[in-house]
Amino acid sequence: MREAPPYDDLAAAWRALRPLGVRVREVACVGAPRTLLFAELGNAAAPMVSLSAGVHGDEPAAPWALLSIVRDGLLDSRFAYRIWPCLNPSGYVAGTRANAEGEDVNRSFSRGGTTPEARAVFTANRDRRFVMALDLHEDFEADGCYVYEPLRPGFVPYFSGPIVTALEDAGFPVQELSDKFDLGAPPGSEVAEMYRLERGTVLVDYEVEMRVFEGLPSSLAFMYRGTPAALTFETPRPRPWDERVAAHRVAVTTALSLL
Repeated sequence: MREAPPYDDLAAAWRALRPLGVRVREVACVGAPRTLLFAELGNAAAPMVSLSAGVHGDEPAAPWALLSIVRDGLLDSRFAYRIWPCLNPSGYVAGTRANAEGEDVNRSFSRGGTTPEARAVFTANRDRRFVMALDLHEDFEADGCYVYEPLRPGFVPYFSGPIVTALEDAGFPVQELSDKFDLGAPPGSEVAEMYRLERGTVLVDYEVEMRVFEGLPSSLAFMYRGTPAALTFETPRPRPWDERVAAHRVAVTTALSLL
């Protein structure tokens, strides 16, 4: 499997986008001696989309996929973007799921943030409103791509079906999902109550997951704060690097086209 490039190379590649109008800076991780890369693109008066990747440090193709999407001009110009190129740089450097303190940043977006990384995001996003939030992941146990689409009561899935179709049309494998597939639910929780599984799609009961999990992922935190749609894309970690990057490009551009 291809080795992930160093984090410093990722940061340098983002800074190199400044001539393209990408506003890149570092923001402090609240309560820790490190920073997060933060980028903005587009007219701030336009409807705003949040993009993030790398919340788990051992899922390195996702941050590079996000870089390629921005670098290659694939983002829909109807929107403005607030971008988190790598939400867990200390984990990326160490090649670990958790951050330097051993915490899962992905489950730390409760109560204003329980990790330095989550607190940095909440601080930077104070008083911001988004029309969509997209988070890029990789799954070690998957052999195909899939999409999480959290739904509020009474809502029907809108984004996941077309995204899965676009991935298939582009030739990417799509995950077959069943109750035996590990979605990380806490032991003893009722998966059937929380998730409705379709091919390539995990439809999440927003209210049930809010009750069951001790910590919130960024997707549910965004929805709790009023974002209408917050999708998570998973590509199969065992697959080739270039394929994983390309699959994320298809998923992100398709999601934006549906807004």
